[in-house]
Amino acid sequence: MPIDTTELMKQVGKIKILTSHLIDDRLAGDYHSVFKGQGVEFDEVRPYVPGDDVRSIDWNVTARTGSPHVKRFSEERELTVIFLVDVSGSQIFGSGKRSKSELAAEITCLLAMTAIRNQDKIGLILFSNRILKSIPPRKGRTAVMRLVREVLAADETREGTDITAALRFLNNVQKRKAVVFLVSDFQDIGYEKELRVTARHHDVIACPISDPCESALPDIGLIELQDPESGELLLVDTSSSSVRQAFHAQASTANERLVHFLKRTGIDSIHLSTDTAYIDDVRALFHRRARKH
Repeated sequence: MPIDTTELMKQVGKIKILTSHLIDDRLAGDYHSVFKGQGVEFDEVRPYVPGDDVRSIDWNVTARTGSPHVKRFSEERELTVIFLVDVSGSQIFGSGKRSKSELAAEITCLLAMTAIRNQDKIGLILFSNRILKSIPPRKGRTAVMRLVREVLAADETREGTDITAALRFLNNVQKRKAVVFLVSDFQDIGYEKELRVTARHHDVIACPISDPCESALPDIGLIELQDPESGELLLVDTSSSSVRQAFHAQASTANERLVHFLKRTGIDSIHLSTDTAYIDDVRALFHRRARKH
């Protein structure tokens, strides 16, 4: 289905207004304190003066000039922030005012605008069962709006989810350490090994997105459900309490497995739902990270 550009830009504008109101000095300050620069970078070589650390002597320059020189380093403040966003078929679902893909666009916009305030670079990788788009990291507010536009424009996909392939692509294209927000409903299996590998090289924050109807079927009788990724149809009797209980138990088990895995591997997370506000959860993440530093 062709994208209605006018409607798309309206959605982008609404999300920009919404997230702008949520970002204040406190949130920006919290971000700055917990997502610091990735170490130090080379600044210059200068002549040695008494008191300099002899370990910083640049022996190549010293040999070439005949007098001792030392390397100077400065703290690297600029961060690279990558948004790895799931736009598979299941992200289209939403039982209330917004879909999971719209929530993904909102949280991406909020975090990207906060990063831009800190003069960081932001990039985007959209994936389903393949890489749909990769936008290299860059600065500026126009970069934020492009990220949001791309997330929203991709919500017509009916494809499956391959988190492993997305993580491998990220690790191949992003060699330097980055802050990575993995935004997905995690309706996939077998990605744990690659996520551990990614977390060793990058600062990964998982952002699981869910909808309340994915864990609790309403009692509305016989309904036909369709898997948005495979297209498979299934007739379900929601008036059966055993069916509703089994559905809830399966969803709870999957969620508990994800939560346990993230805790065990030390990966931070923000759990998001289409029916609740998320700003307090974002601030809670920042505060948890601040206590670790």
